[in-house]
Amino acid sequence: MVFGVVNQNEWNERASTETEKEAAFDQKLLEPQMIVDFWREYYLDAYIAPGGSKIKFITGGSGSGKSRCLRLFLSEAEKRRFKIAYLSAKSVWLHDFKEIYVAILRAVNLRDCLQSCAQRVVTQMGCRFEDIPQDMNFADYLMREGRFDPVTRLELRAQLSDMFFKNPRIDKNFAVCAALLTGGILGHPVLEPASRDLLLAWLDGDKSVRLPTLRKLGLSPFKIAKHNARHMLRSLVEVLRLAGYTGLAVGVDDLDILIERSSLEEIRYTKMRREDTYESIRELIDEIDTLSHVMFVFAFDRCLMEDEAAGLKSYQALWMRIQNEIESRRFNRFSDIIDLNKTVHETASV
Repeated sequence: MVFGVVNQNEWNERASTETEKEAAFDQKLLEPQMIVDFWREYYLDAYIAPGGSKIKFITGGSGSGKSRCLRLFLSEAEKRRFKIAYLSAKSVWLHDFKEIYVAILRAVNLRDCLQSCAQRVVTQMGCRFEDIPQDMNFADYLMREGRFDPVTRLELRAQLSDMFFKNPRIDKNFAVCAALLTGGILGHPVLEPASRDLLLAWLDGDKSVRLPTLRKLGLSPFKIAKHNARHMLRSLVEVLRLAGYTGLAVGVDDLDILIERSSLEEIRYTKMRREDTYESIRELIDEIDTLSHVMFVFAFDRCLMEDEAAGLKSYQALWMRIQNEIESRRFNRFSDIIDLNKTVHETASV
């Protein structure tokens, strides 16, 4: 066997070139767009869209690109027909998952989604939504055409039942609300404005809703609270899917406000509320497999990991679930926590 002979200068030049290539490759991984491109390919497209669910965390110091990464992620998700919700911990209380659910509900605009569900019912009944005049609902249009007979009414109700009530991933109360609100858009069954407002208030977690009034509309008398909010979120995502969307992408920014002690901040967390927030995220992680077509990304400053007394490491039940078990000198894009500053440091030392 004959081996090629390379002189020392050639060897040094080649080694230097390979090192530069490797460093340049690693440097690309630091760009938020590169991280989001990876998430798009391996999570949004290959895992979340077919029915999976995932939670990611991104951290770094000031100016490292955390918020930009979050915005890029939501932008890519929206291009793929995901409904998106951007939440800032500076304006949404995180210690009660009901508040997170309500913020997501408002961000996705449920009424527009139910409008899409109504259009789907129209199509399934063999009509074209475009043929209905803008000042008419579906029932009025059928009546004008002389086609709104008892059999058609029964079929319309059956379509709503099949869409919402027979879907095992939708809570019964949520299904009642969705069916009645969609029926109200279609014009059958007729929904009075007061009843519509009551349904929307219940979905929004309004504490002023009187439970006895729910029975009149066929709902069970319970309110949305922290213990059932994740179940309501699952129902909401399924309605988004029925409306033709791929799923839901949620970005939660400014998580480091949990340890903010400045009186200038509008929201300040006590020790109890901070630990309730950690527990809420822990429960979301443990129950993420009960959701589908959902991806959460939380962003926070590195101080939330470095603060031993109040940060993530202070709540072991959460920390043991999100910490990267295997540390490597090379950047691992599959890590649940993407630490932008740490990656910069490692690349600089190559």
